[in-house]
Amino acid sequence: MLKSPYLQRVFDEVRNKDLNQPEFIQAVETFFLSMDELVIQTPSIEKNAVMERLIEPERFIQFKVTWVDDQGSIKINRGYRVQFNSLLGPFKGGIRFHPSVNESTMKFLGFEQTFKNALTGLPLGGAKGGSDFNPIGKSDQEIMRFCQNYMLELYRHIGPNTDVPAGDIGVGNREIGYLYGMYKKIQNEHTGVLTGKGLSYGGSLVRKEATGYGLCYFVTEMLKTYRRDTIEDKKVIVSGSGKVGYHAAIKAFELGAVVVGMSDINGFIYDQNGLDMKAVSDLCVNGDLTKKYIETHECIYGNNPRDLWQQPCEIAMPCAIQNELNLEDAKALVKNGCFLVAEGANMPCTLDAENYFRTQNILFAPGKAANAGGVAVSLFEMSQNAQHYPWRYDEVDEKLKGIMRDIFIKCYSAAIKYKDPYDLISGANIASFLRIYEAMLEEGIV
Repeated sequence: MLKSPYLQRVFDEVRNKDLNQPEFIQAVETFFLSMDELVIQTPSIEKNAVMERLIEPERFIQFKVTWVDDQGSIKINRGYRVQFNSLLGPFKGGIRFHPSVNESTMKFLGFEQTFKNALTGLPLGGAKGGSDFNPIGKSDQEIMRFCQNYMLELYRHIGPNTDVPAGDIGVGNREIGYLYGMYKKIQNEHTGVLTGKGLSYGGSLVRKEATGYGLCYFVTEMLKTYRRDTIEDKKVIVSGSGKVGYHAAIKAFELGAVVVGMSDINGFIYDQNGLDMKAVSDLCVNGDLTKKYIETHECIYGNNPRDLWQQPCEIAMPCAIQNELNLEDAKALVKNGCFLVAEGANMPCTLDAENYFRTQNILFAPGKAANAGGVAVSLFEMSQNAQHYPWRYDEVDEKLKGIMRDIFIKCYSAAIKYKDPYDLISGANIASFLRIYEAMLEEGIV
């Protein structure tokens, strides 16, 4: 129950209006819980209907994607783009190809992206897009045909100063290349309208590593501030072996951590003495981590990825997908010695899990802050495209470290001022909200 009657009323309206959108409702509830006291102290928020305006996307686009598979059969998928908020700049957010994609996931991701982008301090609004298309098991030709037909509808809604999509789950360099190739053909121009491009045609160094690396940089700031410590020799588990989980594990290892466990869609692997990270690197690149790893290495293996959370560690990094870590998982982590949880995915912890970590005084890094490295380097890619000039690897990496340090400071400062120094969830929500709120008042009712 929220303390603010205004917030409670708005939340009840969201639940009634968006009854079949649990992920979106969860994201709004988490945000409102952080905002409760600030809203009570700031009557102008209710007077200006700020929350009603903030939780409603500016535009929700749904379209049909028709494509032909290798057997000549016609296939139909749903495509989406939610342009959630453009108060701070052009819409920016990834494209996700996954069977779980629906209106609820798109709205929750666009809502979260709005605040994540605000935290970076960069001039970017929030958006998200995707399709229920599953690239797993598809040939390159099938993926190319799907991407081209997806872009045949999407192109009319995006542009370098309107909406700049990027990759997400199921959308990597290959998919971005196919999407960009069709966009360029339709529009007859070479622009920075998609980020995550290949280096040969306008991509940025560090872009594919950015979210995972940024997560580790955020964790190092937490350890330095809260414990006067480093990540060195800490036992870390990472869920997911895609570009976020993989690069988070590699960077944690480079910084001196002991990566003891990882997972993918086939299960998890765990070794209390540390995984062979050279083997992990080779297998993740080929997209087949757990089953191949146990063929050549002695370790604990389970075919349920969620069982990773039952294993002992000091730092947990959920980097796979939303709501992958529930209350029972949280209890197991705490029982087995975990003292820090950092979200590499978008909302990978359920609300019950988040609340439990709070009651147990576990250091917690919310995804909208900790995984913002990807969008930061996406903006760097846009800047390089506009300049027609690439930056060096070390330049981009240093800028990424600086962005993540600044995001932590913003969250920590807001937490101290408005809540509790250890409540980075509230700190992240409040710090990002205040920037958006200021822009909303100055831009008027539009």
